[in-house]
Amino acid sequence: MNLPILESDRVLLRPYVEQDAARVQSLAGDRAIADTTLNIPHPYEDGMAEQWIGKHRGLFAAGTHVIYAVTERATSELLGTVGLTVERRFNKANLGYWIGKPYWGQGFATEAAGLIVAYGFRELGLHRIASMHIVRNPASGKVMQKLGMQYEGTLRADTMKWGRYEDLCVYGLLVDEWKAEQRGSA
Repeated sequence: MNLPILESDRVLLRPYVEQDAARVQSLAGDRAIADTTLNIPHPYEDGMAEQWIGKHRGLFAAGTHVIYAVTERATSELLGTVGLTVERRFNKANLGYWIGKPYWGQGFATEAAGLIVAYGFRELGLHRIASMHIVRNPASGKVMQKLGMQYEGTLRADTMKWGRYEDLCVYGLLVDEWKAEQRGSA
């Protein structure tokens, strides 16, 4: 099974291709992106994007990850990434995303995350999708809130980023809550 294309009015989610590597390195290589995410290194060195993209197909085939390139529908320009890390044993996933700094504050993260959340509930049959953000990145929390996710708590000094302990805010959304919200907005 191949990763399907997902689209909305402004955003198209598609599988990454090798030709995206330079753009990923350019966008993800911005220190501001690495600073507010848990898994993006800085500096983002040559070869890292190619290696990361090369893993996607196998991770999707294994059923553990769904990783999309977030592109602007009108221009096909690569804006960032959205993905789910799936835990089939518990029928849940963790949502992660990043959008390149030039595109911050334009609603692209919310639109892309909304598409993949719908995919997770409709196509993957998930019961729960959770996400978390570093406390000092409240913009990411606003994306989660716009998706209908509920704040579930703060994990104090839960992770370390660049030698500093960071608090993480946790949000979650259950399939029944998502369905109710979909009915309400229809």
